[in-house]
Amino acid sequence: MKGYFITFEGPDGSGKTTISTEVQKRLTAAGYDAIYTREPGGIDIAEQIRRVILDPKNVNMDAKTEALLYAASRRQHLIEKVLPALEKGQIVICDRFIDSSLAYQGYARGLGIEEVFRINEFAIEGHFPDATVYLNLAYEEGLKRIETRAFKDRLDLETTNFHKLVSKGYEEVLKKYKHRMKIVDASQDIEHVLNDSMNYVLELIKNV
Repeated sequence: MKGYFITFEGPDGSGKTTISTEVQKRLTAAGYDAIYTREPGGIDIAEQIRRVILDPKNVNMDAKTEALLYAASRRQHLIEKVLPALEKGQIVICDRFIDSSLAYQGYARGLGIEEVFRINEFAIEGHFPDATVYLNLAYEEGLKRIETRAFKDRLDLETTNFHKLVSKGYEEVLKKYKHRMKIVDASQDIEHVLNDSMNYVLELIKNV
């Protein structure tokens, strides 16, 4: 079986990390060679960049600096972890990828989706996900959920309007890449969200 690259996207509080990690565990239990990774991060250099991006103290970070740091982290992660795994025939389950940059920096930060796409085009060199699970949740509900987090990173602490713009940005991204998007209702209880996501992923990889 060839490798398969599946990303999980959605606004803050939509359950991406919980669902994506559990999907990877279930795939492994079912006998598939699947790994979990995340962005920004996933490997040492990218995790160092992640700490800079998300540190609540870095309130003066320029929007373009933020976009470039995400792209730099993405490049290293792709080259060092994602592509080697795909070459081995593994299923890569990734928490966030290029779509996050388009929604957050491109739309919510006002840099422009196409402008941020061009930065990332240089970074990923055409290596897009085979499929993306989008966990759809109203930004208001997402904000309620992240209120309970013990630690809030720099983006968690952004304004309500910023999170509203992120949701609108994702709407644009969903239109742009509808051919690879599967929308899952993340307002359901966690077991339903997990089952919907898992069923979609299994359907994908069985058809490879």
